Amino acid sequence: MRLTTKGRYAVTAMLDLAIHDRGQPTALADIAERQSLSLSYLEQLFAQLRRGQLVSSVRGPGGGYQLAREPARINIAEIVHAVDEVVDVTRCGGRGNCQDGGKCLAHDLWMGLSAQIQGFLESISLADLVEQPDVLDVSARQDDRLQQTRDERSEAAAAGMRGVGP
Repeated sequence: MRLTTKGRYAVTAMLDLAIHDRGQPTALADIAERQSLSLSYLEQLFAQLRRGQLVSSVRGPGGGYQLAREPARINIAEIVHAVDEVVDVTRCGGRGNCQDGGKCLAHDLWMGLSAQIQGFLESISLADLVEQPDVLDVSARQDDRLQQTRDERSEAAAAGMRGVGP
């Protein structure tokens, strides 16, 4: 089983959204900057997450995205599936035609592993992740870095307006 960047980025972005939920929509540009992700790629993922009814969008000034449900009611498996990722470690996609049209020797082993992974991802909610101290530490570091970058841009813009060069 290989979780692609699509599933990994979707989970990361949804976790960022849950951490920064202040009752106001969160701009995708902020998530993209904090997580060092492509904004255009996030836009595609959030279209899928919206269709999966995991987020809702708010248009206009101050717009962005919000979780469609409480973080405790969104599990990681739902996020992965919403972006069309499949948790399957078999070669045959679970169809049982992995060797000469029938099951291979290890088919049941790989099916069991797929079920274990699925169950694990279903057992973890966004709220579970938000409550982890390490997750909050990483998020605080990302927020600090984003604020520092914004401050530097603001200072550079102000210096440019005064005609002061670097």
